[in-house]
Amino acid sequence: MVGYFSMTSWLTLTVLVDNTTLTDRYFAGEPGLSFLIRTAEKKILFDTGYSGLFLANAEKMGISLRDLDYVALSHGHLDHSGALVMLVRHLTEAKIEGNPHRVPELIAHTRCFYPKEKIPLRNNGSILGEAEVRRQFPLNLSDKPVWITEDCVFRRVLFRSLGEIPRKFAFEQAAPGKRRIVLPDGRTEPDTLMDDSALAYRTGDGLVIITGCSHAGICTITEYARKVCGESRVAGIIGGMHLLSPEPERLRQTGEYLRDLHLKSLHACHCTSLSAKLALTNYCPVQEVGVGITLEWQGS
Repeated sequence: MVGYFSMTSWLTLTVLVDNTTLTDRYFAGEPGLSFLIRTAEKKILFDTGYSGLFLANAEKMGISLRDLDYVALSHGHLDHSGALVMLVRHLTEAKIEGNPHRVPELIAHTRCFYPKEKIPLRNNGSILGEAEVRRQFPLNLSDKPVWITEDCVFRRVLFRSLGEIPRKFAFEQAAPGKRRIVLPDGRTEPDTLMDDSALAYRTGDGLVIITGCSHAGICTITEYARKVCGESRVAGIIGGMHLLSPEPERLRQTGEYLRDLHLKSLHACHCTSLSAKLALTNYCPVQEVGVGITLEWQGS
């Protein structure tokens, strides 16, 4: 008789950094984003925010960040990668003091650590360059999707970093403006933010998509996640939508796209304005999000 080993798969996401906090939860916020993601197999830090706030909030929540398996960066902007240096310091102190710790693998796009100019700022990208990051972490830079977890019985992908997201919907694409990216040979070119990526997790009700800023466009990200994961259903989306002051037509088309997904929840945060959130409530179930909230989904 053949025996089978089964394992319940699940995902929890705790917001460590966001622009807002929850009522009666005395954490701090900042214009940035950081999520702690836990599955049955792995512990993942998605973005670090701007300062060391993610560490302070995690400590207050009773969460240790010394045993991370992965750090995944959505893109290189300061409000998502700026506190990586604080994580290095945190782990360095643990080593000096003899405290148990693990150095996580860092997953990001190949362009994540390129300097990013936005005049008058000479660099609004990562404080740490790629060379120093390689000294501190096992580094996995890829413009292709990266598997983070998978079901050990059916070999079905549960969690993936999406890598470089091909642009699909014209209504989501904006001109780079003053943004430029500095290439390794010193040349610069307009920064179309091709390092912008996201995570996708397979649940029994469809995908959960986790975004940082959605510079690629939330509809574009969702379409690519469906393709990469081979799953058309989308149960929920959480993260920044990059809808700060969108044109009415973009907001309408975004809302119609999200409506047709029949989402169970949309947790729009960080770079999503109040007016955009209110507008999206006409299309899908927008729910509260802020520092301190923990969400949970069951795997497929």
